Amino acid sequence: MKKASDFFRFSFRAWGVIAAAGFVMSVSTVLSFLGALYWFLDLFAHFRVQYFIGLSIVSLLLLIPRKYNKVALCFGLLAIVNLSTILPLYFGRTTNDFNSQLSQRILSINVNTQFGNVTKVIKVIRDYNPDIVVLEEIDDKWVSSLQSLSNPYLYSKIQSREDNFGIALYSKYPFTQADIIDIGDAEVPSIFAEVATDNGRVTILATHPLPPTSKEYFLLRNAQFEGVPEYIHKATSPVMLIGDFNTSPWSYYFGKLLKETGLKDSSKGRGVQPTWPSHNPILLIPIDHCLYSTGIEIIQKEIGPNVDSDHYPVIIDFVITAN
Repeated sequence: MKKASDFFRFSFRAWGVIAAAGFVMSVSTVLSFLGALYWFLDLFAHFRVQYFIGLSIVSLLLLIPRKYNKVALCFGLLAIVNLSTILPLYFGRTTNDFNSQLSQRILSINVNTQFGNVTKVIKVIRDYNPDIVVLEEIDDKWVSSLQSLSNPYLYSKIQSREDNFGIALYSKYPFTQADIIDIGDAEVPSIFAEVATDNGRVTILATHPLPPTSKEYFLLRNAQFEGVPEYIHKATSPVMLIGDFNTSPWSYYFGKLLKETGLKDSSKGRGVQPTWPSHNPILLIPIDHCLYSTGIEIIQKEIGPNVDSDHYPVIIDFVITAN
């Protein structure tokens, strides 16, 4: 039979583990605001929702034994700090009513070169019936398998690669221009194209920067962000910047990109819409984005179904209001 002292020792350890978890999330929260100082610290910024939920639970649990009230208060305050960075995504949505007949739809998917399911990708495209499709991580095999998209997508610009950085743009409408471009020094392709829709022209800049898994890749990703404004400012029609950005809305560099391009985030007023990694719901974060300029209004933005990629599709309905 266990002694009472053994039970209390176990109980103390359990509360200690909970407090330790809160401490780790608290340190991560503090580090998440220091991404501008060092590349590795930027990675902590992406998990605001997880920090908020985790710290909220820990702070409430630590109120039970009563002797951890001050610690619980500290964790609760840091949970609120994280919440304050999340809430802005739920406000600022435009409420203008637009004729749905004037709307266009764009769909973006990082298909995952090796593991994505081409049948499911094609089904999602057929089901949502977008006017414009952006696909990342396209290689020659994917290009061949997607040939059925030539009807109704009569126009395309494709740069296939075998290293997870191929990219493709399909459109029901003709291009007035369509170029494969390199932004920054990473030597990964982006697509800069103007699409002449029935309701006006729109410029699409589809891009897929390197993931910041090392200092080198981090710097190359940021250099690609820094090169984007040049193309945004040279566009002669309203612009949509879309793709897998390999960063979240809470990164210092995402905010810098918004500021330097003057673009708006299509997630604004629609909340947190996580897209990656699809196989791990606990770590899900939003890294697939669509930013847009004046002259465009977003009607709806949603996350599509699983296509066996590590990313979920992003679908945006929009109206071109100026040309």
